[in-house]
Amino acid sequence: MTTALTRLDSTQAGFAQSLRQLLAFEASEDAAIDQAVVQILADVKARGDTAVLEYTQRFDRLSLAENASLCDLEISQADMQAALASLPSARREALEAAAQRVRAYHEVQKRECGSAGFSYTEADGTVLGQKVTPLDRVGIYVPGGKAAYPSSVLMNAIPAKVAGVQEIIMVVPTPDGVRNPLVLAAAAIAGVDRVFTIGGAQAVAALAYGTASIPQVDKIVGPGNAYVANAKRRVFGTVGIDMIAGPSEILVLCDGTTDPDWVAMDLFSQAEHDELAQSILLCPDADYIDAVHASIDKLIASMPRADIIRTSLRDRGALIKVRDMDEACAIANEIAAEHLEISATNPSQWAEKIRHAGAMFLGAFSSESLGDYCAGPNHVLPTSRTARFSSPLGVYDFQKRSSMIQVSEQGAQSLGKIAAELAYGEGLPAHARSAELRLK
Repeated sequence: MTTALTRLDSTQAGFAQSLRQLLAFEASEDAAIDQAVVQILADVKARGDTAVLEYTQRFDRLSLAENASLCDLEISQADMQAALASLPSARREALEAAAQRVRAYHEVQKRECGSAGFSYTEADGTVLGQKVTPLDRVGIYVPGGKAAYPSSVLMNAIPAKVAGVQEIIMVVPTPDGVRNPLVLAAAAIAGVDRVFTIGGAQAVAALAYGTASIPQVDKIVGPGNAYVANAKRRVFGTVGIDMIAGPSEILVLCDGTTDPDWVAMDLFSQAEHDELAQSILLCPDADYIDAVHASIDKLIASMPRADIIRTSLRDRGALIKVRDMDEACAIANEIAAEHLEISATNPSQWAEKIRHAGAMFLGAFSSESLGDYCAGPNHVLPTSRTARFSSPLGVYDFQKRSSMIQVSEQGAQSLGKIAAELAYGEGLPAHARSAELRLK
């Protein structure tokens, strides 16, 4: 049985329009979701712990005692350490190895991205510079329910710790009271300070506004469902957020030299996330594209999430023939994918031509799945073409920068005249006089 999949050719008339239609995705503005989120946010802001408890019991189907408090939904450090100790040795070693690599990468990132600040002294003695300080408290949202993501715990918490954040509060829903030990173990390894088993818009509200049990955070990071995304969008400004993430994406640029089974499985690796995920192949070799399609047909039946993969590939996937690898790079810049694999004999040559991508995986052995778990760079990446203007989550997202200005007496003479002239031009005489009072 042939897997339904869009086939495009860049030489065909109407290709640009077909590509735009393929890429078009806007999170549905569901009025019911929006209305529910507005109500939940307002309720938690007004009633705090009580509202969070009521929503948690309702949505996560928890049976709590009549006199239960939100503190009953907090996971202790001892519980996190117990979860870590309960893991099979191979699973624990893998989790610790991944954490070590993620930490090492972000420590280098901190050193190389100007986290030490800077200053310089001008000839008249004026000192200018920048001070970099970490955020005080960060909230991490970790999805629960259908799937558990310990890798998301590592990717969100570790760069925050490396940045120097003083306190990390994690929220994770536990439908029917089922706690995932791997998620709690990851929290222990990553250095999360407090964990509450709450989720949804009510958890976002608790982090954003603070309650009697949960202190207000400065920034909320981490993925979630449509209610979580809507809530994050609405609380932005009260707190910071990382991004509004869309469905996962992979774009593979291939010159036809990689085993087609490998490429097919790489396309599956994103398609299996959910039906809205997007997997696209760009290649100049028509015969190779046919071989990848044949591999898809051969391998898909063995996938436990085959139905999800089929729907994703049918609705949002594509195999696209291009004129050459140069054109593939140009189209890749238009797509601005979350994950970009350059599976070619000389990947660096083509990477030089890429301007927009969340993360680039160079060479046939660099499967995107390694980046999801243990390569080291962050797997929280811009989606839905936002890689045109945004970056992966990093240490810099957990820091802020303050400008430092120490004007000398001599410097005030020259700067004061400039400032006064511009202030009068703007019709702000107090600004001008403030500068002029310091003139000799």
